[in-house]
Amino acid sequence: MMMMMMMTMIFRILLLINLISCVSGTFVVYVTQTSYQAEENHNITLEWTFTTKPDTSSNSLYIYCELFTEHLVLFRLHDGVEVSESQDQQFSGRVQFDKDVLREGLIRLHLSRLRTEDSGLYLCEVKTDYGFSSDRCRLSVTAAVHQPESKRLTLSGPHPRSWGQIILYFLLILTLSAAVLVVKPQLCAAFSFCISSLTRKKNKY
Repeated sequence: MMMMMMMTMIFRILLLINLISCVSGTFVVYVTQTSYQAEENHNITLEWTFTTKPDTSSNSLYIYCELFTEHLVLFRLHDGVEVSESQDQQFSGRVQFDKDVLREGLIRLHLSRLRTEDSGLYLCEVKTDYGFSSDRCRLSVTAAVHQPESKRLTLSGPHPRSWGQIILYFLLILTLSAAVLVVKPQLCAAFSFCISSLTRKKNKY
């Protein structure tokens, strides 16, 4: 009886050790965020994490990410090398891959100048020497809201063209003022002469 109990206990311990080793060796891909929302013409970063091993090189990685709902290739990595030729034209020149964080088990894709047609379900598949897995996330891109022209006008000050007109008027006023100052003595003398002439004529009569 005692021997039977010991054998059962040993069996359970071995089973537990086996389960722990199996779980620790499981390769899994997780999306860091299941849903993304952004506005048109903005930028966004999509991220996935995957299980890593210390003795595994990134050169053995195969990564395939696509807009699953439209079957458009977003990003592809084969044997640690990015294959840009397979990228769909819709994403051409708008995807940047952060290779520095790949060793940490992180897939980080920067998608710039978002379009409304970028909306949909994104799938990322990762294959290594020790496993294969995938996960999905959803991206919703809303159209940019254009404000009416009247609301864009600011009341902080005159338009740059108005400043030019103001300066021109100011210089014109200064010029007229200077001219008046120069001509004023002559006008006063002429006015005095006219008054004197009229006075002399009046005295004669």
